[in-house]
Amino acid sequence: MEIRSHLDVRSEVARAVERGRPVVALESTVIAHGMPWPLNWQTATAAEAVIRDEGAVPATIAVWHGKPTIGLSTAELETLAQSEGVFKASRRDLGIAVSQGLTAATTVAATMFLAYHAGIPLFATGGIGGAHRETSPWDISADLTELARTPVAVVCAGAKSILDIPRTLEILETQGVPVVGYGTSRFPAFYVHTSDEPVTARVDTPQQAAALLQAHWDLGGAGIVLAQPLADKVALQPEAFWNALTTAEKQAVGGGVRGKELTPFLLSRLADITEGQTLKANHALILSNAKLAAEVACALAGRG
Repeated sequence: MEIRSHLDVRSEVARAVERGRPVVALESTVIAHGMPWPLNWQTATAAEAVIRDEGAVPATIAVWHGKPTIGLSTAELETLAQSEGVFKASRRDLGIAVSQGLTAATTVAATMFLAYHAGIPLFATGGIGGAHRETSPWDISADLTELARTPVAVVCAGAKSILDIPRTLEILETQGVPVVGYGTSRFPAFYVHTSDEPVTARVDTPQQAAALLQAHWDLGGAGIVLAQPLADKVALQPEAFWNALTTAEKQAVGGGVRGKELTPFLLSRLADITEGQTLKANHALILSNAKLAAEVACALAGRG
């Protein structure tokens, strides 16, 4: 049986996909685990509005009462944003969420997988996961594996700043995943404007990005990272951020936090330590990435 038959692809999204209109997928982990209420709700609805303003259709993805759902309604977004203890589903967890009838927020890996099977090649998020730093060297995100096998473009602000970015980029290179900078030749670092690590290639317009994506997929490529830096005016200063991260990591080690709980723990502690600066940055970069993803989706649709 086709995977598509297990999905609840909402009518607006399904019609857009069938007609070749631009669609942008959005993840739900940032809503349930990445930000507090009401900022998570405000960010989710603002990201969808930005995508619509650019002429594309937003499709926020989650598992809703056991059904992988492509295109949550406004009411469902609000419910998810206010709910506590929502299951966090990476790709490995989708069968668990479905069989147990859970409502689950999908990570980058799970969202990529579901978006692809719904016929959506563009996905906007904050930052991808990757290899954690020396505090958890064996903690490597499933996002990297999914990028190696699923032909979806992930528009982001690079990898989360809490990660070992050089190791993350080495893994992506080994897996054959292009890392493309949008308007930059250096890999962005989420809360921090740049990591100073080189990207695979650079593009400067949505049309250039669409051409690169199409060529990559025409040649049998899988996932691709399209990364644009956070604006300087909202990015954190590197020294202040690294000091805050060191403090948060020590607290995680002291509390025995690891596995899929580590990232949300670190993000929460960083928000406290920086007095909300990381939350403001996260909100800004999600909207910026949603806008870029919509622009590229429109350019890609125009190539069909």
